Amino acid sequence: MAYDLEEQEQIDTLKAWWKQYGNLITWLLIAALSSFAAWTAWKNYQLGQASQASTIYEEVQRAAASKDNAKVQGASANLVTKFAGTSYATMAALTAAKTAFDANDLKTAKTQLSWVVEHGHTKEFQALAKLRLAAIFLDEKNLDEALKTLSGEFPAEFEADVLDRKADVFVAQNKLKEARETYKSALDKMGEKHVGKQLVQIKLDALGGAPEMKVAVTSDKK
Repeated sequence: MAYDLEEQEQIDTLKAWWKQYGNLITWLLIAALSSFAAWTAWKNYQLGQASQASTIYEEVQRAAASKDNAKVQGASANLVTKFAGTSYATMAALTAAKTAFDANDLKTAKTQLSWVVEHGHTKEFQALAKLRLAAIFLDEKNLDEALKTLSGEFPAEFEADVLDRKADVFVAQNKLKEARETYKSALDKMGEKHVGKQLVQIKLDALGGAPEMKVAVTSDKK
């Protein structure tokens, strides 16, 4: 096929440009396609991981519903071992902790909760585990460990519950002044619809910490 002079010059220019930059463009395209392929493979891997983890978590839930502590612990351990980075592993550990606690297996309950404290998928899960762990320490009269567990920062939505639990520990330590102040602080942070507000108020009232009622004094003058 014959080209006129202008077309031939354009073709020669394109050939020269491709000779200079063609390899670079090819490698850039390969790198881009490789990155896309790797990203796609990673997303598919994550979806596969989540699907498998979900299946095992359903097994944990079924075992928990039937109060089969041994089966719950086994399935939870399997999930945590294979898919520790998923939220299902955290939820399974929390479920296993409750099942163990209900079975009076406090050692296992503490182990499961401690794992969530260290490796929980979110700060909220970690905070929940700390509250439950502190409650066990309180039941065991291990009060220093309970307070240690409740130290540090917590998500804002857990601050009132943490204060409530700390006040419980102060009561157990017979530090009633600190307990009253802490219960009051917990109430201050609780919204009107907080499920634990009434209970905290009852505990505060029992310590004589209810607000003083101002009584109006009137005199009958004839």
